[in-house]
Amino acid sequence: MPKITINGKEVEVKEGTSIIEAMQQSGDRIAHYCWHPGLSVAGVCRLCMVEIEGNPRVQIACNTMATEGMKINNTSEKVRDAVKWGLDFHLINHPLDCPICDQAGECGLQDQYMEYGKYDPEMAEPKQKKHKVVDLGPTVVLDSERCILCSRCVRFTEEVSKTNELGLFNRGDRTEIGTHDGMPLNNKYSLNTVDICPVGALTSKDFRFRQRVWYLKDSETVCNGCSTGCNVKVYYNREGFFRVKPVYNEKVNGHWMCDEGREIYKFVNKDHRLLKAQVRNNTGWTEMHAGAAAKAASEVVKSTAADSLALVLTAQYTVEEFDAIVGTFVNEFKSKKVYFWINNKESFDEFDGLLLRGDKNPNTKGLLKVLEKHGISATWNELSQGLAAGSIKTVVVAGPENQAVFPDFADRVKELSKAQNLIWLQAGKNEALSALTGNVSLIPMKTFVEKDGTFINHAGLEQKFKKATVVVSEALTLTEAALLLAGKNLAINASPANEFMPMNQRIDQVEVEARKKNEFVFKRGSL
Repeated sequence: MPKITINGKEVEVKEGTSIIEAMQQSGDRIAHYCWHPGLSVAGVCRLCMVEIEGNPRVQIACNTMATEGMKINNTSEKVRDAVKWGLDFHLINHPLDCPICDQAGECGLQDQYMEYGKYDPEMAEPKQKKHKVVDLGPTVVLDSERCILCSRCVRFTEEVSKTNELGLFNRGDRTEIGTHDGMPLNNKYSLNTVDICPVGALTSKDFRFRQRVWYLKDSETVCNGCSTGCNVKVYYNREGFFRVKPVYNEKVNGHWMCDEGREIYKFVNKDHRLLKAQVRNNTGWTEMHAGAAAKAASEVVKSTAADSLALVLTAQYTVEEFDAIVGTFVNEFKSKKVYFWINNKESFDEFDGLLLRGDKNPNTKGLLKVLEKHGISATWNELSQGLAAGSIKTVVVAGPENQAVFPDFADRVKELSKAQNLIWLQAGKNEALSALTGNVSLIPMKTFVEKDGTFINHAGLEQKFKKATVVVSEALTLTEAALLLAGKNLAINASPANEFMPMNQRIDQVEVEARKKNEFVFKRGSL
C-alpha cells in the first residue's frame, strides 16, 4: 500500500485512495463542499486545495490520487490564499441571512469562512438575486440564493435514489438547482439532500424554523422504523424530539436513511404518549401510576390458570426485554402461550433495493431468537381459537411503539378484547384502546430513545444502543413490567432531572450555563 506524507505525518493508504480520503483517514482538516464520500467526484467547488511537493501549482485533493512517496500539505500560505479567494467566489451572491437560516450553527460555509476567510470583499458588482422559498416537493424547500452549486443533491438523485428529479439549469452566475418539469422531488430518500447540502440552501419542511441547532442535544441510536436498523442520531431538548439524521455505518445504511425513518421522533414525544396508566372496570376508567397499575395487574395474572394466560408481543422491543418478559411467562407463570403479532404480512419480505424493508419492526430476528430459546412455537390461529372459545381468559399485550406501521391495530384490539382481562403495555395513546369496555389496564411503556438495549436487524447483526433521555417519567421498560407482573418490587424514579421543561425555562438555563463558561449568548428579543 502507498505511503504518503500529509502535513509532516507519514500515512499508509489503500491503492486508489484520493488525497482528500487520505486526509479524512489521517484526521487532517481540509476545506471542501462538493466532495462527499457517498457520491462521485465533481471537483466543482475548488476548495480542497493541497500543495504537492514537486508540483508548481496547487491541486484539488478530491480528484488527485495518492501515490507512493507523495508529500502533501494544506497548511501553507499558498494553499490558504487559494482557498480564501475560492471562498470569495462562493460568497459573491450568498445572502446575509445567517440569523434566520436553519443551517446556522452547523453550516460548512460559516465554518470555512471562520477558518479561511475573514477578508475584505473586493466585488463591486451587486449580488445576483435568485429565487427564494422554492417548493421542490412534499418534503424539501430550496433557497436558490444560498446555493453554491456544489451539485451534491443532483448527484444524489442520479446515483443513490436513481430518481433523477434534480438538475442544474441556466448558465454562469444565473445557474440554479431545480426540478425537471413534472418531476417534483418526491422519492422515499429525498431528505438526504438536506443532510448533504453544506450551506442550508435545501431545508426540510418538517424541521424548518422549528428550532435553533445550538439548543439541541443529540444521541446516537438505532432506527426502529424497519428491520434494516439504520444507525441514526436523534436531536432533542427539554421541549421534545425534533429530527432524526443518519449516522454512517458501512455494514448497515452507509451514509443514508429513508424519509419514513425520519418520522420516528414524532411518536416518542409527549403529545402522542400515554402519560399515566389507565385502568378500567365496571365503574369506569381510573388513572394510576404505571408501577401501581402493573402491581395490580400481577394479581390478575397470578390468579389466571397457566393454560388460560397468553402473551402477545410486537417485534419493537429489545432483545433484553423480550428475554425478560418471555422468561417470566415460561418460568414464573408456566405458560408457553406466547404469540408474535406480525404486521404488514403481505409486504413483510419486500425490499426496495436500497434501505426500505417491508418488515416494519427493528427486532423481528431478536424476538424469534428469544422465542426459539424458550421453546415457543404457538401460532396466532391458536390464540384466535382460544379467544373465541373463551379458554384464554387473560391476555398481556406488548403493543407497538410505532403504531403508524401497524395498519391492523384496531382489528387486533377488537379481537384481543374478547379476553376477560386485557393488560395492554403501550407507549402511545390509541382511540381503539380508550374505547374498550370490560377489565382493561393500559400501562405506559418507554420508547427506544428512553432505554438501553439491543436490536437484531434483518441480516442478523446485533446493534446495541443507549438511552438518549426520558420523555415520560412514569413509563416502564418491558423488563420492568415483567418484574412487576411477577410481583417483584422495583424502584422507579418518577421525577428525573432531565424531564422536559418549557421553552422559556430552557433558554434561561442555556444563558446561565453560557455565562459560567464566559460565553456570549443572544438575549431574547435582541435580534
